[in-house]
Amino acid sequence: MKIRFTKKQFNYYLVFGILWLILGISLLTLESGNFFRFGYVTIGLLYLGGYIFMKNRQYLTIEDGVITKNNLIPKKINLVEITKIKKFAGDYILKTSKSELTINTQLIDKKSLEDLDTVLEKLDVEWV
Repeated sequence: MKIRFTKKQFNYYLVFGILWLILGISLLTLESGNFFRFGYVTIGLLYLGGYIFMKNRQYLTIEDGVITKNNLIPKKINLVEITKIKKFAGDYILKTSKSELTINTQLIDKKSLEDLDTVLEKLDVEWV
């Protein structure tokens, strides 16, 4: 099961990527000798790369009893190892004896948040 980002989050990365890329390309054609103009193109490409990464991987993946937060370096926690779930400022903090995973619920699509809540409520753990 994939827990998806909000459309707002996708649009943010796409729009800023395109804007930075247009700015960088226009500066490449207008100015000569300014090394920093390549930085604008790089920033635009990084935003577009982030958009593609987010579109393909989504925010969380729950498979085979493991919840994975999809970053460049993914963080995984086994659902059976979770001992406590803390709800703080709209975030879920999943705690095990060895680690913890923070889930920002503001980045999650409403339907996916309902799916996540369903999975977490099935766990026999302490909610704080």
